[in-house]
Amino acid sequence: MTVLSILKGAPPHFSFEFFPPKTEKGEKRLFETISDMKSLEPGFVSITCGAGGSTRNRTVEWAHKIKGEIGVEVVAHMTCLGQTRDSLATELRSMREGGIENVLALRGDPPKDAAPAPEGTCRYAIDLIRLVAEHHPAACVLAACYPEGHVDAESRQQDLLRLKEKCDAGVHVLVTQLFFDNSAYFEFVKRARDIGIDQPIVPGIMPVTDLHQVQRFTSMCGATIPSGLLESLRACGDDKAAVARVGVEYAVAQCRELLASGVPGIHFYTLNQRPSTRLVVEALR
Repeated sequence: MTVLSILKGAPPHFSFEFFPPKTEKGEKRLFETISDMKSLEPGFVSITCGAGGSTRNRTVEWAHKIKGEIGVEVVAHMTCLGQTRDSLATELRSMREGGIENVLALRGDPPKDAAPAPEGTCRYAIDLIRLVAEHHPAACVLAACYPEGHVDAESRQQDLLRLKEKCDAGVHVLVTQLFFDNSAYFEFVKRARDIGIDQPIVPGIMPVTDLHQVQRFTSMCGATIPSGLLESLRACGDDKAAVARVGVEYAVAQCRELLASGVPGIHFYTLNQRPSTRLVVEALR
C-alpha cells in the first residue's frame, strides 16, 4: 500500500524511521525492534541509506524483509548523489520487482572530503524523482523538506522554490526534517501552501534521549532547540534516564499540539531505540 493511501485513512498515522545496522548483531536487533514496534500499528516504517549511499544494496534487501517477513509497510530511502542513471534504474527495478511501493528520494550527503560528483552522475534529489517516475511509475514518491531551511540553501525562500520544483516533478508526500518548535512547522506549511504545494506534509519528530547527540544532529541539519527544552535537558546533567523522561514529555506535548492542528501523520526518528518512541506513541493513543 502506498503512503499516500495510508494517510487518507482514519488518523492518527504514526510511522518510524530506522537507520542501517553495521553488524550482524545490529541487524538482528533492528528486526527485533521493528517486530516489537509492529504492535504500535505504524502506518509504515522507513529504512535509511548509509552515509554516501554505503548501504544502498542492503537497504533494498532490508526493505523487502520488513515488508515480506514482518508484514509492515515500508519506505526505502534512496540517495542519488554521484550515482549513474543506469545504476539507479537497476535499483528501482529491484524495488519494483520486489513489491516496494514507496521510495523516499534524497540527494544524499557526500562523504567527508569527497570530490565533486563526476560528470554524468546525478547531483540533486529532483534527478532521482524524475527517474522514479520513469522506471517505477507506480511508486509513491516521498521527499524531505526543511521547516527551518536546508543548510545548503541560500535562503528559505530559495529552498521552498526548489521544493516546489520537486513536487511538480512527481512527489506525492513530504516528510520534514526534525524540529522542536511547532511554530516553525506551522509557518512552513503556510508558506508552502501559499506557493501551490498541496502534498501532505508529515512532521518529523525526534524524542530526545541524549543532549550531545541531538545538539550534533541539529547543528548538521539546521534545526534549533528551544531555550526552555535546552535548559531542562541541561538540568538533567549526566542522568540519562532523566534526559529521556524530559525528551518523552516534550515530544508528547509537541505531538498533541500537532495532532490537534490536523497534521496528516507523525514520523518518528527513532535512532533504532524503541523505549522512548513507544512511550510517546502509547501516551498519544
